[in-house]
This record gives sequence, C-alpha cells and structure tokens, in this order.
Amino acid sequence: MRKEWLVVYRKLTMSETDHTAYKRSFYIEGGNFNYAGIVSTSIKSILKQMDFSGDVIRKCAIVCYESEINVVSYARKGVVNLMIDPDSIKIEVVDEGPGIPNIDLAMQQGYSTADQRIREMGFGAGMGLHNIKSYSDAFIISSELGKGTRLLMTINIKQ
Repeated sequence: MRKEWLVVYRKLTMSETDHTAYKRSFYIEGGNFNYAGIVSTSIKSILKQMDFSGDVIRKCAIVCYESEINVVSYARKGVVNLMIDPDSIKIEVVDEGPGIPNIDLAMQQGYSTADQRIREMGFGAGMGLHNIKSYSDAFIISSELGKGTRLLMTINIKQ
C-alpha cells in the first residue's frame, strides 16, 4: 500500500474513537444468489485502488466471498464491514439468520448443512468456514441460535 496515500487519507477520515483509517459497510440480501459475490468484488476493487499487495487482496477476497455466500445461503440478511487501519484489514460479517448450533462441527472441512437447491448451484461443499479461517491471520466467530452469526477476519498488512 502506498504510504503517502494512507497518511493523507488517514488525516481526512480517521475516527477519533475507533482509530480506523477507512470504513465502509455493504449489505447482503439473504437468498439472493443473483447478487452473490458483488460485495467481495467491490472490496477487491477498493483494495486494488488502494494499491495493496496481491497476496493481501487475494486473502481478503477469499474470506469475504466465502462469508458472503454463507449469508446468501443461510441468513435473511447481513452486513459486511470493511475496516482498514495502518496494520491490518478487518472484515466483519454480521448476519440475521438461524445461527450455528455447533461451531466446532461447522468449522470442520467438508461439513455442510446446505440443502439440495444450494448444492445444485455449486455451493455448500463445506469449505466456507474452513477457508475463512485458513486465509485469515486472525479469525473470531460467534453465533446465537435464532439470531445470527458474527465473523471477524483480520488480514495483516505488514507481514
């Protein structure tokens, strides 16, 4: 990332309370596969314009896409918050959905609760949460049955 851009942009937008240099929210409509991938594509474009390395962009695109597909597949709606500070990119995904009954089981590679309709569209292979964790430098997941799930993925800018 170009340091001079970050310094200028930070002066213009840094919040006094959360110390985030850049923050933007994106909304996802659950069940709408016609728009699945739009948020991750938008975030990828933003990061390219900010001149992040290809590796950082790839990690962010993967964790965002996998999260976005999970929201579209299982939740009523969700929001993706992109937060960039001098050290990291954080992608928070909060959905309003059924929640995850067993997070440990859901994190296992290949575990899926996708129905036949989702599988016929090419989704539901049970790799989403596993890939999110694998491509994040830090990953936090929490879920409440009947309310929804929150994911927080951190990608370090400085390796």
